[in-house]
Amino acid sequence: MTITMYGITTCDTIKKARVWLEGRDVPYRFHDYRAEGMEAERLNGWVGKVGWEKLLNKGSTTFRELPEKDKEALDEKKAKKLMLAKPTMIKRPVLEVGDRVLVGFKPDVYEEAVK
Repeated sequence: MTITMYGITTCDTIKKARVWLEGRDVPYRFHDYRAEGMEAERLNGWVGKVGWEKLLNKGSTTFRELPEKDKEALDEKKAKKLMLAKPTMIKRPVLEVGDRVLVGFKPDVYEEAVK
């Protein structure tokens, strides 16, 4: 089973999730979307599985600093455009475990997913 974690290296939640995985000797690949970018096809797949509302981090500094006009009338198309332009608006971490997509870090959910 292939596991890939998506996020940014400076995120505290990413750090906790990485420590959790490494402490259990779970092999994974880390994709820093600040450095490596985000592909539209992958984001579309995530949105199809978990919904754009779950992926868009409205509490992020990046989102809060957007002009008001960019935050108004949010829909899937607009949210995906924002997340592709500034991937730091995507909630972290996103963990791909096989064909599953997990958003955020919850140890009990990770435990079940990596069995």
